[in-house]
Amino acid sequence: MAIFHRRKAKGGATSQSKLKFKGLKIRAGHARGRQVPPADAPPARPSLRRRGIYLLPNAFTTAALFCGFYAIVMAMNLKFDLAAIAIFIAMVLDGLDGRVARLTHTQSEFGAQYDSLSDMVSFGAAPALVVYEWALHGLGKMGWLAAFVYCAGGALRLARFNTNIEVVDKRFFQGLPSPAAAAMVAGFIWVMDDLHFQGGDLQWIAWAITLYAGLTMVSNVPFYSFKEINFRKPVPFIAVFLIVLIYVTVSFDPSKTLFAVFTVYGLSGYIVYFWRLYKGTPVNLIQTKAEHREEGH
Repeated sequence: MAIFHRRKAKGGATSQSKLKFKGLKIRAGHARGRQVPPADAPPARPSLRRRGIYLLPNAFTTAALFCGFYAIVMAMNLKFDLAAIAIFIAMVLDGLDGRVARLTHTQSEFGAQYDSLSDMVSFGAAPALVVYEWALHGLGKMGWLAAFVYCAGGALRLARFNTNIEVVDKRFFQGLPSPAAAAMVAGFIWVMDDLHFQGGDLQWIAWAITLYAGLTMVSNVPFYSFKEINFRKPVPFIAVFLIVLIYVTVSFDPSKTLFAVFTVYGLSGYIVYFWRLYKGTPVNLIQTKAEHREEGH
């Protein structure tokens, strides 16, 4: 009887080896807790959660933006005390939006960009316009040029912060932070208004403070960032008592206390700068080595 051998399919051995290889990939993927998609599968769509706009932190940012806008409107209505208070409230809200985003894990690129634009209005344009309406308009070109230097300094400070955020020493800010610069300008207006001084009587002092704040924002002077303070660690009882004492002092005379605090902070950077220069410590805050970042940050 004639025996006919079955003809092997073309590429049969290769097809069997491919099937075995795919089976191994699928089993390996399941072993790691995920399924390996086939090679011809369409690319996965990006997660909607990453592209979403989170309501809670952006609500704080919007409130800070409103305070900056409100400060400009109050300055136009010659209510400079309310304008200064609005800038300080914007500072508090600006500090809360980032912390809320980190605590609730709702950070997003949209929130970061929105926060920068809000800061430009609240701590760049608003203080410049308020101090111009209060005192600098009587100086002519010298007045509005000082206000513009402050406004431009705030914009440049925010742009540099966004581009250098990964390479700057985290212990220090590169230049005076824009909220602190706004607090110096608005605090001076608030104190003088409480003491019943008119802006026209203090034109050159206001000019000097505005110019100092604007130029210091774009300097390389290091200002302590307080980012090393860990609020999750236990603290001694005296620390809680000091916090209560600070609250009492601020509530007793908020305008003078806040202006004094931010004036000291606004001068502290130059003290640190010259001290580091005297000790031979590098004053450049740009890191030349990659920093090991903690997981989850």
